[in-house]
Amino acid sequence: MKKLFYIILSTIFLLSVSSIYAQEKSPLPKEFSVKVTVVSSETKEPIKDARVEVNGQTFRFSGINGYYTVRTTAGNLLEVSHPNFNTVNYTIKDDEDIRIEVEGFTPERKSKLSSSYSKRKQTGLYLQYLDSVQFYKKKDIDKSLSFIEKALLANPSKAQRASVFKELANVYFYWKQYDLAVENYQISLQQVNSPRVRLQLAKAAFLAKNYSSSEQNYLQSVKSGALNSYERLTAYQGLGDVYLIQKNYDKAKANYEKALKIARKNLITPKITDLNSKLAEVYVQQGKRQLADSLFKNSLELANKENLKRSLLEEQKVADFYNKSQRYDEEIQLRKNSLKKADDIVVEAESSESLVDSITSQKINYKIGNAYLQKSEYEEAIPYLKKSIEDADKNKDIIIGKDATRRLSEAYERSGNHLEAIEAYNSYVKLVDTLYSRKEQEIQQLKRFRKRILDNQNRIVSLEKDKKLADSKISLAYKDQQLVEESNKRQKWVIYSLIGGFLLMVLLVYFMFRTNKEQKLANNLLALKSMRSQMNPHFIFNALNSVNSFIAVNDERSANRYLSEFSALMRSVLENSDEDFIPLTKEIELLELYVKLEHNRFKDKFDYSIYVDKSIPLEQYSIPPMLLQPYIENAIWHGLRYKKDKGRLQISMCPKNNESITILIEDDGIGREKSIEMKTKNQLKQKSKGMSTIKKRIAILNAMYQDKISVAVSNLSEEGSGTRVELTLKKDKNKL
Repeated sequence: MKKLFYIILSTIFLLSVSSIYAQEKSPLPKEFSVKVTVVSSETKEPIKDARVEVNGQTFRFSGINGYYTVRTTAGNLLEVSHPNFNTVNYTIKDDEDIRIEVEGFTPERKSKLSSSYSKRKQTGLYLQYLDSVQFYKKKDIDKSLSFIEKALLANPSKAQRASVFKELANVYFYWKQYDLAVENYQISLQQVNSPRVRLQLAKAAFLAKNYSSSEQNYLQSVKSGALNSYERLTAYQGLGDVYLIQKNYDKAKANYEKALKIARKNLITPKITDLNSKLAEVYVQQGKRQLADSLFKNSLELANKENLKRSLLEEQKVADFYNKSQRYDEEIQLRKNSLKKADDIVVEAESSESLVDSITSQKINYKIGNAYLQKSEYEEAIPYLKKSIEDADKNKDIIIGKDATRRLSEAYERSGNHLEAIEAYNSYVKLVDTLYSRKEQEIQQLKRFRKRILDNQNRIVSLEKDKKLADSKISLAYKDQQLVEESNKRQKWVIYSLIGGFLLMVLLVYFMFRTNKEQKLANNLLALKSMRSQMNPHFIFNALNSVNSFIAVNDERSANRYLSEFSALMRSVLENSDEDFIPLTKEIELLELYVKLEHNRFKDKFDYSIYVDKSIPLEQYSIPPMLLQPYIENAIWHGLRYKKDKGRLQISMCPKNNESITILIEDDGIGREKSIEMKTKNQLKQKSKGMSTIKKRIAILNAMYQDKISVAVSNLSEEGSGTRVELTLKKDKNKL
């Protein structure tokens, strides 16, 4: 039953494709010329600088005839726009002349004041500069950008500024600087929210591989409801491209079908061809090759009705589909047909806006030879590969020449012509070396070209004083860094192709090193945490012993006061227990509170003082939490506590040099040697463990933070009494 359901579903789809195919084979609509006149409703004078478009094609004003001549077909949407009046849309029904009167457009009169004349003159210059930008866009980017600067200096209005930045983005888009195109489309949109500019932004974002931004802008432009039929078609097709590259085939198919519906309704034949081909690509990705085959044949039939270039381009796309489907005979036959057309189109392709390299004779011959190789028909492949190499050498196409030479070597090898195979392989190696050198030169040229463009862009953006535009300025250093990273990636790619196996080994070693480094860092962090967890219970235990001693002598008030101050200290200690470093000011507060607590218990044993030099910029120093406390605790518990008369504890912080300070902890207690003699074996073990933990903690911190701390412990007097701890702390590097 399930099989029967799939058979019925497939039959319905094939019938629908067949109906579409039959519908597309209907005669193309007749094209005709329409005279379009655009005038001001107030003065009845013609407007010569309006933008007149049909399906994305722009038509210029004829000064001789006094109107715009538009080539179109019935059903197309005519759009007339200008920075100084609202856009007018009109659906063309037949070849009758069209007259459009716009309101609110009044040219300046010569009789007005000089300020008005100056303003009119600036507006005229602005329009001249904008025309120059468009004229030089495809010829000289430096001149085009210089006229952008002049247009901005002509004090344009907000709408005019939007047009300037849109044209600037168009220049970058043509020269494939898609990131800069995106930035300037966004600046244009900040001035005037134009659906057409948003569509261009979406396309530029797609080519810059920012697919989420592209999708968002396409959807936003569709939801605006301000698009004409051709723009909505473009938006749906763009969404289909975004979803296709993200492998969301259901959404891609749905949007292509929406675009195709609009194209059929408005008889936009080139888009019908494109969308049939796009839908076929979706089916190829989904593995539905039979359905893809039907749509590719349909697109090929439609392309043949358009022009030679479009037909040839579609033939290569279908031939690639045959190759992936292992239908080599059909691929070879189709490419041989294309080969006959290639010589006729090469002049047209070289003069067009974008050279379609897939229609060059060397590449077609290479693809034919490659197909024969895949069929294991080596003798048939050799002539086509030789011809490809010959044409590539003539046209200086090293990339195709290299690939064809490599495949020729394989053909000779597999057909038993080993000497020819070796000779071809040696030629391949030479071509690889040549290509490598050329790529390095191209990378350097691209770097210089990019730097020049960024300099111009930086100057142009600096002219815009508006706050929103100022926030959108480009950081030249950041762009340069991006260029270096991009250049490095390309250089690495060339190196990868030459030393593949060796590079894999280097990468493996690198990743092992990085993993070991990360593991070492993780181990250090874990060790620090473990040490802090050892020190905190020890500190808490000693403090609780102090509370116990107050309770033992029935000093409830002292015990309560001690507990209150101890809880405040513990709260601060626990807050910083997970930090490697805390501000020095916080550590001083903790020390003052801690020493105060210990002094409350041993008032009859010692007095203390804490001195901090006022010239020390405390905010520029940080220190590991609870680092000084163990030294102070040792001084009190193992030095001053055993002294018969009252001792002295002194803590001082003084600058050592411009980059570090010295922290001194001095006590005049019994000294370290006598303290050891007075302890039990169990106490000796505990001390050794505590001091070794501090030393390890300092060693790990210095390893992680480049010798930030150093500690020296010595006797205060020559007789061995008293202890002096000298700690050197370096200033934080990020605050130097």
